[in-house]
Amino acid sequence: MSEQHPTPDTHPLRHETRDVSFRAVTIGGLAIGLVVGGLVVGADMLFPQKSLDRLLKPPFPIIAEPRLQSDPVADMAAFAAREKNALNSFGWTDRSRGIGHIPIDQAMQEILREGIPGWPAPEKAAP
Repeated sequence: MSEQHPTPDTHPLRHETRDVSFRAVTIGGLAIGLVVGGLVVGADMLFPQKSLDRLLKPPFPIIAEPRLQSDPVADMAAFAAREKNALNSFGWTDRSRGIGHIPIDQAMQEILREGIPGWPAPEKAAP
């Protein structure tokens, strides 16, 4: 049995007309255009930037620029020196409320000697 294949002589070449109709493409394009247009109008109604722009009158506020570190290593060294000085010196933290600070070594010795009020005492080992 031999199969017969269509040849240009028996079937002339032409495009397929049954896949998508021109009418469906036109209606789909219009529907997409209406949806996009509706979204644009809705966004304009929800976010009325034009009316907000009219509320701002010149001169506009000046926004500070970010301060960048020109030398991070030196900045960190200065920070560490300030912290070390605060840990190893006497001074006021808040003079109006009577809060001060003492050197960390002295504070640790006082805690060791006096304990912390309300802190559970260590259990003594049995002989």
